[in-house]
Formats: sequence, C-alpha cells, structure tokens
Amino acid sequence: MNLLLLSTALDKIASDDYVAFTFFVGAMAMMAAAAFFFLSMNSFDRKWRTSILVSGLITFIAAVHYWYMRDYWQANAESPTFFRYVDWVLTVPLMCVEFFLILKVAGAKKSLMWRLIFLSVVMLVTGYIGEAVDRDNAWLWGLISGAAYFVIVYDIWLGSAKKLAVKAGGAVLSAHKTLCWFVLVGWAIYPIGYMAGTPGWYEGIFGGLSLDVVYNLGDAINKIGFGLVVYNLATIASNTKSLEETA
Repeated sequence: MNLLLLSTALDKIASDDYVAFTFFVGAMAMMAAAAFFFLSMNSFDRKWRTSILVSGLITFIAAVHYWYMRDYWQANAESPTFFRYVDWVLTVPLMCVEFFLILKVAGAKKSLMWRLIFLSVVMLVTGYIGEAVDRDNAWLWGLISGAAYFVIVYDIWLGSAKKLAVKAGGAVLSAHKTLCWFVLVGWAIYPIGYMAGTPGWYEGIFGGLSLDVVYNLGDAINKIGFGLVVYNLATIASNTKSLEETA
C-alpha cells in the first residue's frame, strides 16, 4: 500500500519540476539522516547522546515538513512559505542548541544557548514578515533579519562561543570551527533564496532563481551537515575515552 502511494506521488512529478523533485529528495535525505542519528545514539558516551538526539530531531522535523511542503507545492504550485518557516522556527534554534551542547565541556552556560536561540528567532520572524506579510518592505525586514544573523556569526566566530571552543581545544574546537563555517557559508544560502522570492533592488540579480530550490539545497546541506559534524565529534570523543580507559 505504501509503495503504491509512493508510486502515485512520483507519477505526479513532472520531469522538469525541479522544485517538487528537490522537495522529494530533501524529504528522503532528511528521513535517512534522522534514522541514522537516532539508531546511532547508543554507540556514544552518554554526554554526547543529547547532541546526537538533537541532530536526529532537526532532520526528523525537517523530513515531516518536507512531505507537507511537497504536497502543497504539487497541489497549488506555490511556495509553501508558512510550512517552511514553521520548520525553521523549530529546527534553526535547535541548530543553535548544538553549539551549547558541544561547548558544555568547556563550561558553556545556558545564557549562551538562549542568546543564540533568541537571535535565531528574530532572524526567522523578521524574514517571514518580509516574505509573507509585508512584502513591499521586504528589503527592510531582510536587513533586520540579516543583522540578527551577523550577530550570531560574530558570537560564534569571535565572541564568547569562540572563547569556549578555544578553551576546550582538540576535537571540540575543530567541530566548532566546522559548524561556524556552516553558519557563515551554508546559512548564507538562505538570503539568496529570500532575495529570489521577494521584491527589492536585488530583483535584477536574483530574480531568475527559484527560491524553493535554493532553500531546499540550503536545508539539505546545513541540517544534515550540522548533524554529521556533531556525529564525528561524538565518535572521536567516545573513541578517545575508550582508549584512555583501556590504557
């Protein structure tokens, strides 16, 4: 029965409908990643299991929303903006939580976590207003959203989060640097999608792009990539502890 429903859904995707294709592939990739993270949790030392759990939650939440967004796109041929931002307002703060979890070994306090969560929510709420509520001033809301984003970038690259990562050193510092690159480069994909789908001075540059394809690629790279970085850190840390105990 499930295979029949899947086959019927696939028959509805036109060969040139790249948006529907990326929604479908995105859902499959997120589901596979979520299963991988959840099933691997017990392989790690207890203090890393929460980080792996959060990685699984991020990709699982995204997978569920991608199924809804794919169906919405096929039914209406419109960008599922509402579902997109519901997904982000749940998963992006969880990605910020990952910074706190890996830096706990260096004494990170919950104030760091809540600050990053607050900034991420400001970034998303203002982005949604610009994309769905007040499109005539999309450039202004995008500017506010971008300002919150750059505060996050500063905090993890140069601020308190960076200092904690340096204090922890080793694999934690390496993982922190990689996650920082995801935020700086990977999250920078989203403003491109935003500018591709909203009116403003930038229409002549990004107006020909599909915001959904850009967003879908950004989600796959960032959400799965974040989880794999944390998974690699947990693997290294757990193996190191096992070797120390054996010695």
